[in-house]
Amino acid sequence: MQRPKCLSRRTVLAQALRAWPAVWALPLVSPQRAHAGRQVEEPLVDSVRSALSSAIHQSAPPVPAFAQDSTRQQYERWLDTAAQRLRARKADALEHKEFLPTVWYECKRAGLDIALVLGLIQVESNFRKFAISSAGARGYMQVMPFWTRLIGDGDPATLFHLQTNLRFGCVILRHYLDTENGDVFMALGRYNGSRGQRAYPDGVLAARRAWEL
Repeated sequence: MQRPKCLSRRTVLAQALRAWPAVWALPLVSPQRAHAGRQVEEPLVDSVRSALSSAIHQSAPPVPAFAQDSTRQQYERWLDTAAQRLRARKADALEHKEFLPTVWYECKRAGLDIALVLGLIQVESNFRKFAISSAGARGYMQVMPFWTRLIGDGDPATLFHLQTNLRFGCVILRHYLDTENGDVFMALGRYNGSRGQRAYPDGVLAARRAWEL
């Protein structure tokens, strides 16, 4: 009978350290796999890197403030409708209470269409907070860990935090829209790492329709 192979303490420690960033933020279940996120790392000029980093680090709580009652009422109608549609995908009422206002805030902050971002989240992770793609992208908006090195604090585990993930995802999508001069189709292709191919943008735009009021 073949004896089991023994590993040195150094090897075991090295393996544990490689796994550590992804493990500590996950619940005590197997990570949920996702199949969409594959943003491609591209060189950023210093001015772009600084602007993106500044956008990521400007902190503010996702608490809506409205100058007019009509605007508040519009927001509340959207919140009620979106919560009803989300309930079929996310059963946790507390998670709804945190998720939707944060999506709304980060979309407004980045100047993005909320229905588009919800459609993207649906395709990327199917609204799973701890989803991980085969390429290693993480969270609701399937952000690749290299972005935390380029414009964040370098810790990819933070991408499982609700607002951090949505902040990164929205800032990156805004960057791609600006890069593509507002062309949503091409920007979505960049987000997925499949620029010029139809499958991903068409899927997101189809999902977007389900979130339009």
